[in-house]
Amino acid sequence: MQRSTADARDYRTSQLDVLEAESIHIIREVAAEFERPVLLFSGGKDSIVMLRLAEKAFWPARIPFPVMHVDTGHNFPEVIEYRDRRVAELGIRLVIASVQESIDKGRVVEETGRRASRNRLQTTTLLDAIEEHRYDAAFGGARRDEEKARAKERVFSFRDDFGQWDPKSQRPELWNLFNTRIRQGEHIRVFPLSNWTELDIWAYLKREKLEIPSIYFAHSRVVFERDGMLLADSPYSNRGDDEPAFETMVRYRTVGDMSCTGAVESSATGLDEVIGEIAATRITERGQTRADDRTSEAAMEDRKREGYF
Repeated sequence: MQRSTADARDYRTSQLDVLEAESIHIIREVAAEFERPVLLFSGGKDSIVMLRLAEKAFWPARIPFPVMHVDTGHNFPEVIEYRDRRVAELGIRLVIASVQESIDKGRVVEETGRRASRNRLQTTTLLDAIEEHRYDAAFGGARRDEEKARAKERVFSFRDDFGQWDPKSQRPELWNLFNTRIRQGEHIRVFPLSNWTELDIWAYLKREKLEIPSIYFAHSRVVFERDGMLLADSPYSNRGDDEPAFETMVRYRTVGDMSCTGAVESSATGLDEVIGEIAATRITERGQTRADDRTSEAAMEDRKREGYF
């Protein structure tokens, strides 16, 4: 009997289905093997996808671990508003690790000068929070396509009892088998989105109809140019007299500290337009928008060795 077109079903598995299934498997593996996991949540697009995957991994139960944001105090207000609203909707506990508190306690020293940023100071705040709350696994939203140092990371990335990472001494991962053994004081960073691309993230946000902070879409904003990058004109950016501010249409590919996160000129006001721009670009996300990655050829790897995300 021949089926009608209306009765036909498409049972093929899409690329997003495969990536989703792999990530959910990883999240469930961590929940089963570790005692005190935490999900790092910045309100950015990657961690929004991570939250969605965690929802699906444990549905209809709630996500069984807290989320943590390392807050520099210099974040975009639109992102902070979104962060608080989203965790309230999901009914999960939000832990805020504050860079300002680390400065007040003398754990880190505020940078000075035109290019001062709190981005690097996050490392100490993150490691202190992991130790204080005794987290033994921390989910991150990093992807291998973001930056070459991140391409070296395993899905389960071991950190020693100082929170440090050694790219030359990593555990093998064969056939999706992960080594979860650690001693007291050590922990594992877990990256379920390792095999995703930026384009996959945007396609998933569209498929799942997920809300994202408004700064990801084109909007009029006062910016200034520094080293070929458009930075927001804010009290944290230390704009010089030779860096005139002007208003233009921009959007952000990534969110982070306002002092070092660049915008791109764009007219994309919807997901389809953003996806079109991402599909056409040949510049990596961090290469185009993160001033802190330009300080040296190995800037990200140096930070990761110290315990950065």
